[in-house]
Amino acid sequence: MACVLINHQVADYQAWKLVFDDAAGTRKEAGEIRFQVLRPENEPNRIVHFSEWVSTEADREFFQSPRLVRIREEAGVVAPEFVYLEELESGTLWFGGGRSMPAPPPPMGGSPPGAGGVK
Repeated sequence: MACVLINHQVADYQAWKLVFDDAAGTRKEAGEIRFQVLRPENEPNRIVHFSEWVSTEADREFFQSPRLVRIREEAGVVAPEFVYLEELESGTLWFGGGRSMPAPPPPMGGSPPGAGGVK
């Protein structure tokens, strides 16, 4: 899985968000699979955009394209920093003990533990 982490300042978050949302189809066509938009506490116009792509070639081609340069200008992006990443490992951790988390899925081909398998 190819990933990109983009850290950038924007002139106005709401204006940036409109352009970002409008470009969703373009990003999907270019190979973006999934994304997260984050920001540091107390920095409303600093955006961290993390996304997963079909390939490193697809993400670099998109982010370095003249079309995206125009989109960034329209969105009010200032000095974007790109970090191209290769996924080494991922996982999901389930927490117990007072945390309100959904129950893990049942094991493949069976019912969840304690669901009446022993009579």
